Amino acid sequence: MTHAPSPAPIQSELLNQATGGAIVHGYFTRQGGVSDGIYRGLNVGLGSNDNRERVQENRRRVASWFALPLERLATVHQVHSPDVVVVDADYDGSRPAADALVTATPGIALGVLAADCGPILFADPEMSVIGAAHAGWKGALTGVLENTIDAMEKLGARREAIVACLGPSISRRSYEVGPEFVDRFVSQNKAYDQYFTASPKAGHAMFDLPALTVDRLRAAGVRAESLGLCTYPDSERFFSYRRTTHRQEPDYGRQISAIAIREI
Repeated sequence: MTHAPSPAPIQSELLNQATGGAIVHGYFTRQGGVSDGIYRGLNVGLGSNDNRERVQENRRRVASWFALPLERLATVHQVHSPDVVVVDADYDGSRPAADALVTATPGIALGVLAADCGPILFADPEMSVIGAAHAGWKGALTGVLENTIDAMEKLGARREAIVACLGPSISRRSYEVGPEFVDRFVSQNKAYDQYFTASPKAGHAMFDLPALTVDRLRAAGVRAESLGLCTYPDSERFFSYRRTTHRQEPDYGRQISAIAIREI
């Protein structure tokens, strides 16, 4: 198996300042893994056609960065839903169909995968409750962000103490959509028109998913920021579904963003 440098994730200044080291997080790039070819690097996508042994090794490296065994890296089978699962000390490694996870249990890393969609990490440092959500356009529109916050509150979090950060995701300049896509949003809320600007292609628009995501987080009552990193143009650091589609490649990898409460 190919040797590669250990993964070195990107971090949120907001999360770091708020949590003071009691909660650790990372937005992992594709660097520091063992996959090769179109999956080169740290592909953690069990749903990809990459060699499963390499994917598991990549996931093990992510868990090790948190000083945890692979079995304590919790992820879900993402289906672009608004659904959230609670993870506790009895976590058995299952991957239920959902798009967000929350926990108040130390020593478990909650991870969400993405390759253009938005990975959002949440923390209430006062009550030691964390969350992770995968929000593409459908999840963001149907409430996965708000549902994650609600689920954290049920574990004891206080909304006003929660901080959240959107990691690397596709930006407005790389996200062209058709008129039916715009209609879907504006028919739900006319104010959503602000997230679309004219495209060079007649009848199309450029969609600002990161702005929608951060605005919905703030409207839900939490402090939120975005790393401001676009996955599409940066092939050295990020996998991108849309870039893969435009290049007519047969498949694509996924990067992971994860968060954990430190064990005392």
